Amino acid sequence: MTDADDDDGGMASDGAASGDDREDPLAAAGVDPVVPEDAGGGEFAADEEVREFLREVAEDVRGDSSESKQLSAILYRVSDLYDAGEETSPEEIYLNVRHIMRIKSEGGLRR
Repeated sequence: MTDADDDDGGMASDGAASGDDREDPLAAAGVDPVVPEDAGGGEFAADEEVREFLREVAEDVRGDSSESKQLSAILYRVSDLYDAGEETSPEEIYLNVRHIMRIKSEGGLRR
């Protein structure tokens, strides 16, 4: 028995039949879930023009759908890389977005 088998509380022996065996959306999209070690090494100089451009695009794509709101939030977070007043890194943004995508794939915070 693996740790993954333990996570379902022993309720399902066949995850595919029970619907409990959800594939990671990043894995399904072919995205490598491991952040490269050099990903956080680059510095992003404060650049008001880039920051404002990203925030304008975020406002443009924001709509009524949850997907457009998520994309807008991601763009806004990326714009924080170019804001001298914000302390964030590409790795932090990646991990935050990955967490949000997992929650969404599991049906949201309310189950």
